[in-house]
Amino acid sequence: MDTTASEIVFDEKGVCNFCKECESYLNKTIFRSIDIRTEELNVSIDNVKALGKNDKYDCLIGLSGGVDSSYICYWAKQIGLRPLIIHFDNGWNSELAVKNIENIIQKTGFDLYTYVIDWEGFKDLQLAYIKASVIDIEAITDQLIFASIYKIARKFKIKTIVDGVNNSSESILPKSWIYPDKLDYINLRNIHNKYGKVPLKDFPKLDMIRRHIYTNLYHYNRIQPLNLIDYSSEEAKSVLKEVFEWKDYGGKHYESIFTRFYQGYILNRKFGIDKRRAHLSSLIVSKQLLREGAIIALSKPAYNQEQFAVDYDFVIKKLGFTKDEFELLMDEKPISHTYYGTQWDKNEFRKYYYFKLISNPFLKLYNFFVKK
Repeated sequence: MDTTASEIVFDEKGVCNFCKECESYLNKTIFRSIDIRTEELNVSIDNVKALGKNDKYDCLIGLSGGVDSSYICYWAKQIGLRPLIIHFDNGWNSELAVKNIENIIQKTGFDLYTYVIDWEGFKDLQLAYIKASVIDIEAITDQLIFASIYKIARKFKIKTIVDGVNNSSESILPKSWIYPDKLDYINLRNIHNKYGKVPLKDFPKLDMIRRHIYTNLYHYNRIQPLNLIDYSSEEAKSVLKEVFEWKDYGGKHYESIFTRFYQGYILNRKFGIDKRRAHLSSLIVSKQLLREGAIIALSKPAYNQEQFAVDYDFVIKKLGFTKDEFELLMDEKPISHTYYGTQWDKNEFRKYYYFKLISNPFLKLYNFFVKK
């Protein structure tokens, strides 16, 4: 990590606050005894199977084709879960990701539900974020993935969501490099209202009111197995290659063409950020990588130049830009997400507060009779 993260502070030994915070967090999670974690995992697995014993599916798993979500599918097959696999298609899948997903579904025999988002609407959102000069363009996908997962879980009456959160490789990420409130629908709506053109009425939404309902009415059970097993992304890749003929993408989250372009070019070009620093630092603190190995990795370009040339032409054409138009936007001064308003703004939060105040007695009454 370096001073491209504005919040960074180094001690007298040159150790930064991010690594200290990460180590402290990992001591409470994945660095705990394997016996303790295994016991927690077994309880979680028993709970998943009990909640879904009378249903076609006992859980829902989101699959991007990346290493973590792919390994979750492998793990679920090994322990005998009956998941519905959901894939969120925003129009940016690489051919390799499609092939990896096909292989996983074929070899596990799991059912796949592909949620295809309207491309013109999604493109309009991405254009709005690029024109707004905010940093976290990927917050759009994150928000829509979560919204679609809850929507599909409700449709199929699935009670448990198994996700591929992996603390060993994602514990370090400066808030200045992202928009921390990724599920802030108000921020998304306001940016789109200013720069967008295509109505969002058909998109799944996950504002604070909906999150309150999902949490207190539907009571979805969530588990994160990769934080309870001895998980190594490199070892996971070896297993996936052997079992599913899975092929690597050459970068974290690079199964998406846009994510590859965003992390490899936009973040560097417009915001001066190399996200590999956070990913590699997490691996160092979690004892999966030596610092010397990370420095060697950083000495190499963030983007394979041949791949970049192909991606650059493809992305700006798909988004409808000329090269000059796109580069002018890259030259625009970055603007904070909060400039456009957030879910915590007084008027917006008041709506949520009063809804919560009015709905809670009814939710408690409903839950009392359901449990009874």
